[in-house]
Amino acid sequence: MKGVILAGGTGSRLYPLTKVTNKHLLPVGKKPMIYYPIEKLLEIGIHHILIVTGTEHMGAVVNLLGSGKDFGCAFTYKVQDEAGGIAQALSLAENFSGGSPLTVILGDNLFEDGLSSLTERFLRDQKGEGARIALKEVPDPHRFGVATLEGDRVVKIVEKPKEPESRWAVTGVYVYDAQVFDLIRTLKPSARGELEITDVNNAYIQMGRLGYEFLQGWWTDAGTFDSLAHANTLVAGGTP
Repeated sequence: MKGVILAGGTGSRLYPLTKVTNKHLLPVGKKPMIYYPIEKLLEIGIHHILIVTGTEHMGAVVNLLGSGKDFGCAFTYKVQDEAGGIAQALSLAENFSGGSPLTVILGDNLFEDGLSSLTERFLRDQKGEGARIALKEVPDPHRFGVATLEGDRVVKIVEKPKEPESRWAVTGVYVYDAQVFDLIRTLKPSARGELEITDVNNAYIQMGRLGYEFLQGWWTDAGTFDSLAHANTLVAGGTP
């Protein structure tokens, strides 16, 4: 299995900090934000990691991370020339994957749990096929993709619903088999002109091949000033 960290986007909600650097290089606690997803992948033995980011700050990302030698891993880099959505960014990983399953993390998502259960159950229970996502119960589900559960199945995911059917947010960590790239090629842009990862996950649902589990510890994104401050509190051991 290989890892992908999606670290693109304009970071407009963190302007003017993101005028000078990629948001994933901003400090959270005593480390750059992007160190946290890297560490989660290394913890489960993933040592081939693709970093996808935009053109504006690619140089800064490479200068910080280098080849991966300092982390005991190997980094590969891909440029997302323009914001085309999470699924479009993931499509850039096709050659890198070489047919291997991928653990994908959104670079501005921080979470307490390790990923061993997510990846081990994907390989054991799903035999390395389909997709697997992590869900977290949240007080404000309208901000996220929201999963509707029936029994032990996810039956649909709705992106930022005005009237959520549940409080189960789809977090920014996913496991996919190699079929994900074929599915991305079938997508049409959403109303905001992007290829949506929610549409990818719903395609797996339609095939009956989407597994899930719940995050037990804290989880936050760090894409706004409020959530960045909250992330700093959490990594320092504060109250979720």
